[in-house]
Amino acid sequence: MGEKTKLAVSPAIQAGGSLFTPEQLAKIGAVAGADAKIEMTSFKQLYIEVLLDQQDAIKEELERSRLEVYPAGFATKSLIACNFCKGVEEAGLETARVLNQAIAGIETPTPLKIGYAGCALGTSEPLLKDIGVVKMRDTFDIYVGGEAKGLKAALGQLLISGLTREGLVSAVTKIIDIYKEQAKGKEKFSKFVDRITIEKLKRIAA
Repeated sequence: MGEKTKLAVSPAIQAGGSLFTPEQLAKIGAVAGADAKIEMTSFKQLYIEVLLDQQDAIKEELERSRLEVYPAGFATKSLIACNFCKGVEEAGLETARVLNQAIAGIETPTPLKIGYAGCALGTSEPLLKDIGVVKMRDTFDIYVGGEAKGLKAALGQLLISGLTREGLVSAVTKIIDIYKEQAKGKEKFSKFVDRITIEKLKRIAA
């Protein structure tokens, strides 16, 4: 047996939520093998273990089945989006897809969860993510520093409001860049926000 690595697999962002087709699930099972363990993560990705020297070929095969494949571990996770119950246009499905394409799979000091909600109902719980995006009518608000786990669970703080789609993608990627540049070792994002303060992060990301 050769060296193994993990791939993070998710369906495309779509109305109705994280939906796999039977064909996609069959493909995942086929490439993983009969003895593989497939992990369902809390960020709506499946982790599959594959041989390192086969990962590129397996990635291409999964992508041909309209699946999205990203690195596992210390990276930004694919966007954790809502079900777009308000409708794809009103809830901003295309914006969520553009944002996901810009941010998913970036190497970071610790795993980074980014949430998206197409309205103020926030069914994807964006305020409990490291970075949360909420669509408010025709603009977007960004929250940072949410913490869902532990006894010190906390909601994210409002960082920027009233952004256009272009401004949203630019701001989120800039926040990720700042975190990569200024985090101390494997500093969690919520602790990073507390250390540099919301006011300073707001000035840098604006």
